[in-house]
Amino acid sequence: MATFHYLLLLSLLLLLSYSDAAAPRKLVLVQQPPLVLKYHNGPLLKGDYTLSLLFYGRFSAAQRAIVADFIRSLSPNGASPPPPSAASWWQTIARYGGAAVHFSLGPQLIDESYSKGKLLSSSDVATLAARAASGRGSRAISVVVTAADVAVDGFCSSRCGTHGRLPGSAGFVWVGDSASQCPGQCAWPFHQPLYGPQTPPLVAPNGDVGMDGVVINLATLLAGAATNPNGDGYYQGPADAPLEAVTACTGVFGSGAYPGYPGKVLVDPSSGASYNAKGLGGRKYLLPAMWDPVTSQCSTLV
Repeated sequence: MATFHYLLLLSLLLLLSYSDAAAPRKLVLVQQPPLVLKYHNGPLLKGDYTLSLLFYGRFSAAQRAIVADFIRSLSPNGASPPPPSAASWWQTIARYGGAAVHFSLGPQLIDESYSKGKLLSSSDVATLAARAASGRGSRAISVVVTAADVAVDGFCSSRCGTHGRLPGSAGFVWVGDSASQCPGQCAWPFHQPLYGPQTPPLVAPNGDVGMDGVVINLATLLAGAATNPNGDGYYQGPADAPLEAVTACTGVFGSGAYPGYPGKVLVDPSSGASYNAKGLGGRKYLLPAMWDPVTSQCSTLV
């Protein structure tokens, strides 16, 4: 089973934002070549898929609803909020293979007993994903969300989440709630970063730093799963550490972004929360920029 995971590259981005005052610098205008994700001729997701959710550990009903409502907001049945919306963000996926990818929310499983303990290996995550996908067929994708008190091999140190192949299904995604383990890495910009300029964090739009961070990482991994499901789709760099549709634009959430600054986003006047996309039921989300294969640019909603 192949997996494709990523760690939010904030440490590198933020370190790059420092300058050495003692070193002489010359300002040289250099035309940067456009970022290009190469297509490696593999299959892409196309059409309709069911996402089955497995919440591993203890989550409140409100926390589960943040994730479930986000998935529903990507492919709403009926009227959706006007742009900028989660649905308009997801529509960029159709530019990769020329066909839209629609998600519907399937069963939601809850494992509050920590059936495999609180320290999970990669194989444990795959087993949980297989449980969520069991009997769902080849058009199903399982999404495993682990609670804040669950440690997963490599979580925080080398990855914020994973997507990969899963026999008998269209694949799986795992993402963890980083609120108590590494919010400065996997829930930025809702928490001060581990390294770099300690600018004030943004206010999470759903009032939960960990779960709003889960949405950012879930959005990232779903985009990767759609455009590089088997490791031979769209990506740049080495196959075992690819830059995918969203990870190619790491740290960018709005126009004018630079290392350590997420870019210009919208602010809710009543709560002060930052967002760039609207969802169903009045939800708001902060979604990462996605590389647009038509313009070869990192596309932002605002």
